[in-house]
Amino acid sequence: MTILRTEVVDQAIDRRTGRFGRFLKEQIVVRGTVPLAMVRKRAVEHEGSCRAAVLLVHGFGQNRYAWHLPSRSFANHLAAAGFDVFNLDLRGQGKSRRFGAPRPGSVDEYIEHDMPRAFEEVRQLSGQSTLFLVGHSLGGLLPYATAPLYPRIVRGVVTIGSPFRFTEGSGVLRVLSSVVAGLDKLGLAPANVPVPIRLLGRTMHGLQKYLESPLYPIALRGWHAGAIEPEILGEHMAHAFDMANVPVMLTMFRWSKSAFGGTRRSKVDGLDYAERFERSTQPLLVIAGTGDDLAPPDSVEPAYLVSRASDKTYRELPLGHIDLLVGTEAPTTVWPMVERWLTARSSTPVVRRALAVGDDVP
Repeated sequence: MTILRTEVVDQAIDRRTGRFGRFLKEQIVVRGTVPLAMVRKRAVEHEGSCRAAVLLVHGFGQNRYAWHLPSRSFANHLAAAGFDVFNLDLRGQGKSRRFGAPRPGSVDEYIEHDMPRAFEEVRQLSGQSTLFLVGHSLGGLLPYATAPLYPRIVRGVVTIGSPFRFTEGSGVLRVLSSVVAGLDKLGLAPANVPVPIRLLGRTMHGLQKYLESPLYPIALRGWHAGAIEPEILGEHMAHAFDMANVPVMLTMFRWSKSAFGGTRRSKVDGLDYAERFERSTQPLLVIAGTGDDLAPPDSVEPAYLVSRASDKTYRELPLGHIDLLVGTEAPTTVWPMVERWLTARSSTPVVRRALAVGDDVP
């Protein structure tokens, strides 16, 4: 691990409402075969007395800026609420790519390598033996797969717009899934080439008025019409949209006819990802958006329904995929909901001690 830079910064939590905070910011790179980048945030006023450590995991084709825009920052909100926040760039994304991390060859690389290494790093730096996972979209599926393997480390999981049954509730995605499946069967699926979706994002931002109008014929956009200001959407498209990785996309479509993980068996216990998740009893908060055309409630709610956790909660909000994180109403709905949930489960004393690398990791 290398801390590249430590600084005190004054940043917006939500510029629209005039909420700002002073934060201690650390830029971190986890050294290894695949370098991973993280940004750690703590409110200066809470330094030395954070409630708990929280690891944020972004979605497909995005990066850590999904949680932190210059004008609206979920990461800063949690830090201001007293949490020790770690914002991860998965391999091939954001600063992890700039430090030399290659594109992933499969989702398994996130699950078997990136997430466990991030767990160790968070515990080392925070001095806490446990952490919470908060994920958006694909970034919520990764905790579903990894948290059950680390019951002594992961205190709870929050997912936002994470499709446990990908394509359920979306006719457009089901059609697209069939097309991709046909190409895949014929061996015509694209190779592992980088797809710069940031360019697509900027184009979509420029067409926002058209995409939100009745003239737009496809029920697939990524945000709920009228739920996010044009300038905030522009920031998200410019900063959070990154590189799409074809193997990860193909894996999600291959899973579309079954629960998350399909029939992919783990090398650890022989269970597939969905089976292991169902047996987990870790606290769970699942949030869906009724205006989410990428992960409709029909695709998100099954995670809540199959979970055997006694402490589990499901909530639906009238928001879309992107605006669940940074839409106009997110700071007054989603953010406080997650904050309250984390706070209620942070009341149990945690062990604060120096941890050895690999300690308590199966």
